[in-house]
This record gives sequence, C-alpha cells and structure tokens, in this order.
Amino acid sequence: MPSSPHIPVLLAEVLEALAPRDGGFYVDATFGAGGYTMAVLAAADCKVAGIDRDPGAVARGRGLEAAEGGRFIMIEGRFGDMDAALSAHGVNQVDGIALDIGVSSMQIDEAERGFSFAKDGPLDMRMEQAGPSAADMVNGTEEAALADIIYRYGEERLSRRIAKAIVMARKDKPFERTSELAALVRRVVPKHADGIDPATRTFQALRIAVNDELGELERGLVAAERLLAPGGRLAVVTFHSLEDRVVKTFLKSRAGEAAQPSRHLPAAHQGPAPSFTLLHRRAVKAGADETRRNPRSRSAKLRAASRTEAPAWPAGRPS
Repeated sequence: MPSSPHIPVLLAEVLEALAPRDGGFYVDATFGAGGYTMAVLAAADCKVAGIDRDPGAVARGRGLEAAEGGRFIMIEGRFGDMDAALSAHGVNQVDGIALDIGVSSMQIDEAERGFSFAKDGPLDMRMEQAGPSAADMVNGTEEAALADIIYRYGEERLSRRIAKAIVMARKDKPFERTSELAALVRRVVPKHADGIDPATRTFQALRIAVNDELGELERGLVAAERLLAPGGRLAVVTFHSLEDRVVKTFLKSRAGEAAQPSRHLPAAHQGPAPSFTLLHRRAVKAGADETRRNPRSRSAKLRAASRTEAPAWPAGRPS
C-alpha cells in the first residue's frame, strides 16, 4: 500500500485504548488511509479487518490485503453494518474496534469529491459515490427543510437566511459546483470573528445529511456493542460536538452513568446491566505537539470504553 498523506489523529492514544495483543482480532471500522490498521498490525501479532464505504479507501485496502498475507481483510460497506459484514466472513466476536468519524483530509483534498468549499469541484459529497448528492439536496429540498438541515447539522444560526438565498438562486440556475454554493453563503453570512469561512457550517451540514453520518454513528455504536468480546475495547474519535454528543451519551448510558432523576422522585426502574466500562472520565484531546504537527487534531476528541460481560442492550433501547 503506498504511503499516505493522511495523518491518523490521536494515534498513540487510540493504540493505548485498544491495547492490541497477540492473537487478537481488531476492526478499523473507518479504514480511510489505513493509519490505525497499520499501527495495530505493527503493535501485535494479530488480525485486522478494515471497513469503508468509500471506493477509493477500499482500493487502498485491497493493496494492504495482498501485502499482509492473511493478517488483514478489507470489507466494502458501512460501519453501521459491521456486525453483519464480519459475520459473513466468519467473525462474530472481536477484541477491539476503532472509529474515526466524519470526512477524512484525503476526501477534502480531492476537489472532484465535492467536500471542500475551498476547492472548486462538483457539488457531490457522497462517501459511497452513489445515491443522491449534495447538489440533489440543495436543488431539490424545499426551503424550510433545507433550513432545518443547515441548522441541525451545521449549528448555523443563519440557516433560514441561507436556505432562502439558495432557493432564490436555484430558480435561475441549479447549483452544480462547490464554488457556486460557497460564494452564495459568503454573500449572505458575515465573516466570523474567529476567521472561520462562513461556508464551513453549511458544507458540514450538507455532508452529514447526504451521508446520514449521525444515523450511521448510532448504528455503528450498537453494532460494536454486539461485536465486542468481554474485555474488548472501543475507541471513537470525533471532530465536532454533534458526533461527540452521540458517543458520549451512548457510552455513559451503556456504562450506567446516564443522568439520574431527582433524588426527591421515586427510584426509576432498573435497566439492563452496564455493557461498557469507561476507560476515561473525560474525552481525551490531542497534545500541543500533535496539534502543531497536525492542525486537524485540534478539534478531535477520543472516547473509549471496555466491554463488560453483560449482554448487549435490547434493540431499540434508548441510549
């Protein structure tokens, strides 16, 4: 596999959380450039499965698969379906799972993928390169729903203004390029005092919606709970508050540390036994050295937990 420009974020901390051991089986459920995979393979005489829905990532994984002689398998698919995907390969329990949530720097750097507001390209944003694109969403979603997407997934307080401007502009010409959408957002949203591009939140929102990223994350956490053997480790790296909130809520709930009702109220019904034990009381963040080397790591948070012997919580049980 060729060397990659992608720098795995919080690599040392993820390895410490996973604690790879000889004879173990691990899952890099968001394979990308394979940085976590190669580090785990180097850390122990173990096996790793990589999962990714991006055809480019899958192609990179095939090269590593050929080079590793049985220690690594590459699976094309969504990490939310990882338990079913691994079962099809005869794997029903694993010793560790790593998740690096969101878009990778490689995807952003490829202008033709349409993720970047800084580089002109087709308004695409599809990780799988299949299904409705960001252009389809921008050109076909009614104004109120589009504003809701931008507000909910981008946490953009001017979402209604942006949606209205988009709907007006698309009457004359549908949006086809990232530069067209970015220019419109910059015209209607004032520059941020912190220097962040005004288009940042809108592009984030569309990408999350196009790829159902938060739904996929929720499904992936539940799948990991089913897959991990007792003592198995889950390490999840997120890059913004929406993702981190999902992970934090899930793990605290599964660890029996969800917010308790008032002590003045009757005791709540006892739920399922905790299926995870938290490895850290708070999210782990990158140190000063890493943030200097890799600016992307500034917003990264790692949450990790160890699987208990309790069964996975019933399907549909709220986190």
